[in-house]
Amino acid sequence: MSNMQQIIAKAQKFKEKMSAAQKELETKEVTGTSGGGAVTVVMTLRGEVKSVVFDKEIINPDEKDILEDLMVAALRDAKQKADKMYDDGMKTATGGFNIPGLP
Repeated sequence: MSNMQQIIAKAQKFKEKMSAAQKELETKEVTGTSGGGAVTVVMTLRGEVKSVVFDKEIINPDEKDILEDLMVAALRDAKQKADKMYDDGMKTATGGFNIPGLP
């Protein structure tokens, strides 16, 4: 097998490994919270919100603005966790190499 064929074979294996890592990471979820657990958000590592749960004790129509702020904070918390977990997973898959065009 020539050097070029070996390089192409390695590149193909790397591509397959990257694809498998991305698929696996896309199935993982993170949970973000705010207000000491009053609001909980579950989202995928790609940012798709799966669920939002409010503690029944915080639902008060007179405090709608507080609930909205807690919601934003919980989403932000979940998104930051998702981004970090996805980035860490991709670093593991690439062996720490910084490859242009890949997250």
